[in-house]
Amino acid sequence: MHASPRLSRRSLLALAAPAVAVPAVAAAPAAAATDVVIGGARLARDGVQAAVTAGLPKKLTARAWLVADHDSGEVLASYRAHRRLAPASTLKMLFADTLLDKFERTERHTVTDADLAGIPAGSSLVGVKAGITYTVEQLWQGVFLRSGNDAVQVLARMNGGAARTVAEMQAKAADLQALDTHVVSPDGYDHPGQLSSAYDLALFARHGLKNADFRAYCGTKGADFPADRSGRRTFRIENTDRLLSGTYGVTPYEGMIGVKNGYTSNAGNTFTGAATRAGRTLLVAVLHPASGNNAVYEETAALLDWGFRAGSSAGAVGTLVDALSEGGARVSPSAAAPHAGARAAVTKGGGGPSGWGVLGGAGGAVLLLAAGAYQARRGRRGDADPSTAEPVTADSATAEPATAEPATAEPATGESPPPS
Repeated sequence: MHASPRLSRRSLLALAAPAVAVPAVAAAPAAAATDVVIGGARLARDGVQAAVTAGLPKKLTARAWLVADHDSGEVLASYRAHRRLAPASTLKMLFADTLLDKFERTERHTVTDADLAGIPAGSSLVGVKAGITYTVEQLWQGVFLRSGNDAVQVLARMNGGAARTVAEMQAKAADLQALDTHVVSPDGYDHPGQLSSAYDLALFARHGLKNADFRAYCGTKGADFPADRSGRRTFRIENTDRLLSGTYGVTPYEGMIGVKNGYTSNAGNTFTGAATRAGRTLLVAVLHPASGNNAVYEETAALLDWGFRAGSSAGAVGTLVDALSEGGARVSPSAAAPHAGARAAVTKGGGGPSGWGVLGGAGGAVLLLAAGAYQARRGRRGDADPSTAEPVTADSATAEPATAEPATAEPATGESPPPS
């Protein structure tokens, strides 16, 4: 693996100028904080936050997690809900929130070599091929079921390119009041500064599940995917959400309706899931459990079990806020700064593999947009929430924790974990 060359500020600005055709959205700087916490003050505190702790799982290892009621938005319990960590492919929920309504499901697109150019080595792929015509529905199945970065890239190019899509995703995050999130690439690939939180991932899932197509895609267990230009040959793709599909030794969770899993060697396993029982739907986000490919699903299932058992007696320690565009009250006085408690995970020495830190403000958003497009063109290794992806090594990790918590990155052995 070769580290990317260091770019000067002038070079980054030059890259950014022609690439971004929509207004840049201010990124959340790591050091700043307002006095207002999105969702409530308790969500900024360390330690487990719950009105009723009885029955909570005792052996949770995730570095951040959250349980919320989907309908009311009440946060029932959390641990470091606003801690900013690498999201891996759970970021694809925001990608879908941003682009899903832009194209009709039946719209057809013939993929070109240019559409697939620059997909980073090690990416999770569904198997999109140049010369084959796909429906938009098939591309979204590739995104949701196989976490295919090839399908993401094709949809992003249909939307005007990666830089435009990243800018629109950042704008969508701001509308959802997901101020812990900083987008660098549309697919969740490991890039310096690409961060989100358990709280924001729950916002993305809750917003997405209001969309019938989003709900259908994330709950699809399997689909036939085109294998050649004739359209007659297909191959089967299965959903890598193990609580839905019941693969790799995980028991399917009763009432499971989605949503999205992810894996990179930097992020470890990440997952946001939703399930319905007795007319009640709960959301759970789990980030970076200590070890084990199934730990993220086991801890999610345990938190869902607790939430359903506790029922209305659990009380609320916070709330998932509504989108500004849907009449939600603006909680933070500034969308340019994260709220109190949104501690960022930063790279050792204050910079990423190219010497970057988390860049703040509108300038930082533009610079990271340009850098993301630049890295994508170079095909920098390090992504994936893979079924066949090769884990990245430590020099391509997005972020190390700023605290003394143990790192969760998988060793760079060259062997791939099972699909996550």
